[in-house]
Amino acid sequence: MTVPGREAGPAGNADRAEIGKFDAIAHRFWDPAGEFRPLHLINPVRVAFVADRCRINAARVLDIGCGGGLLCEALQELGARVTGIDLAPAMLDSARLHAAERGVAIDYRLLSAESLAAAEPGSFDVVTCMEMVEHVPDPASIVRSIATLVRPGGAAFLSTLNRTPKSFVQAIVAAEYLFRLVPRGTHEYQRLVRPSELAHWGRKAGLTLQEVSGLAFDPLTTHATLSPDPSVNYLAHFRRETTAP
Repeated sequence: MTVPGREAGPAGNADRAEIGKFDAIAHRFWDPAGEFRPLHLINPVRVAFVADRCRINAARVLDIGCGGGLLCEALQELGARVTGIDLAPAMLDSARLHAAERGVAIDYRLLSAESLAAAEPGSFDVVTCMEMVEHVPDPASIVRSIATLVRPGGAAFLSTLNRTPKSFVQAIVAAEYLFRLVPRGTHEYQRLVRPSELAHWGRKAGLTLQEVSGLAFDPLTTHATLSPDPSVNYLAHFRRETTAP
């Protein structure tokens, strides 16, 4: 699936307007009360989902669409050797500055997933891609790159928003307009991704879906937890096949 009117392809799977939206507020990324507050609140759940399903200590981990480095730093604290890539320069500046302030060693690169896949296939034990595939013109290309980047037998983890009426109401109408948890216009409904679509792209690329779990977030209590209901936010765990598809 490629979103009409967006630049796509191996060298251009990016939406400059999307990058600009996030770069404009990148300097507030690490403010736990700012625009990225929901990410700070759900991050412990994301980290636990990854760490409970694969070995993190001493693993070489890649985070695609790393933003300001929230997940990268959490995985580094668990002993991973982390590389984070993004196409938003200001976001990477924020990530590097925060890592430097904390004395954290993370390899941040201004680079697309497709470019890194061409240069370093099979180089990572674990690949994560959180809250990103719904922001690119060709999400299937990201999944193919993930399959190329993770070593045979390695693990891949993605999170995104489901394309359902329930997610439209909760993740867009409520989160953006009623509770103002995230800036208006953060998500476009037609770009959200169903688990069946993600599984299909993964299967074609040589990734086997292991599990899909909902990620529930209560805006009133600000409590986040895993859920059996993937109809709004969800996490997916894939395993790279040991042979080519």
